[in-house]
Amino acid sequence: MTDLLTVSTATPSRDAALRLAESAITAGLAAGGQVSGPVVSFFWHAGQFGQGEEWTVSLKTTSARYDELEAHLVEHHEWSNPEVTAVALARVSAPYGAWVERVTAQEVSHDG
Repeated sequence: MTDLLTVSTATPSRDAALRLAESAITAGLAAGGQVSGPVVSFFWHAGQFGQGEEWTVSLKTTSARYDELEAHLVEHHEWSNPEVTAVALARVSAPYGAWVERVTAQEVSHDG
């Protein structure tokens, strides 16, 4: 089985999160994903401590598609330097893993 990842980013609004999730999935860069929030984030930005409300986008993909997915998220994000992180999935059910691989394969139809 291919290495599978959960790729995450945060956005300033629910609408921005929905747009990013939809665009990444319809482009075939991720098989599926979730939008959750709002969450309260604490951070340093431009030398100042801040706090704000954000929405999290979590996407499932393969390690082979990560670079393209990261580039897509950065290009379509509202922020100039968004957080994009990936965590390897240690274990997944075989049918789920096969589905992620099939949907994110460049040459295959995205029929799920």
